[in-house]
Amino acid sequence: MFTVDEATLLAWITPVIWPFLRVLAMFSVLPVLGQRNVPARVRVGLAFLIAYAAQASLPPQPVVALDSAVAVMLVVQQMLIGLSIGFAVRIVFAAVEFAGEVVGLQMGLNFAAFFDPLTASQSTATARLFGTMVAFLFVVSNGHLTVIAAVVQSLVAFPVAPEPMAFLKELKPFVWGAQIFQLGLWIAMPLVAMLLFVNLVMGVIARVAPQVNIFGIGFPMTLGVGLLGLVFTMPLMQGPFAMTLEMLLKLFQ
Repeated sequence: MFTVDEATLLAWITPVIWPFLRVLAMFSVLPVLGQRNVPARVRVGLAFLIAYAAQASLPPQPVVALDSAVAVMLVVQQMLIGLSIGFAVRIVFAAVEFAGEVVGLQMGLNFAAFFDPLTASQSTATARLFGTMVAFLFVVSNGHLTVIAAVVQSLVAFPVAPEPMAFLKELKPFVWGAQIFQLGLWIAMPLVAMLLFVNLVMGVIARVAPQVNIFGIGFPMTLGVGLLGLVFTMPLMQGPFAMTLEMLLKLFQ
């Protein structure tokens, strides 16, 4: 008669459950895959598939009784590390959307704000454009594969252990917020400089020819130059985006 005791059942479950929880926590906050329009069943299925497929490259996982206090600490650790990986990727997306906010402010389009049901927040037209473009760029440049490789390697760099906060000493996620402004200004600076030059030209025209209705031609000129600048500067987004994404994900490898 075939019987399964508790030790055998734990030996079957533990190699998969800890990576599964870490990947699932990452998918809950990851851009693109963590949005509301992605069903929870899809995220759970992908997390289990990644955890099961990564078993060959992972070190042996500790066998712990699931009803013990140590198991609770292990669950907290997996949740925190998974959320940190997703948070690192979301910071890069937030930086690109911040660049869109800055560009929209210079173009005079920040009054065109609307409610975004995917993020449940107010968003401007240029920020939404930048966010959509960076989402396409994330998939086309295999950013999702880079994230999966990072979460698998994190199981080696930060193995499963009953110390939930130990990884914070090495990662220092409290300094990641500076990347939002650094990357955002890096992407928006060429277009901001272009629009600043346009504003300076219009200021000179207003002083030299006061009879010109500068308010009548200022907004169409600024908007036209801004849209033209978006066409030429949008392809330059890939370099800063990929560099910052790889820099943050290397912390987990």
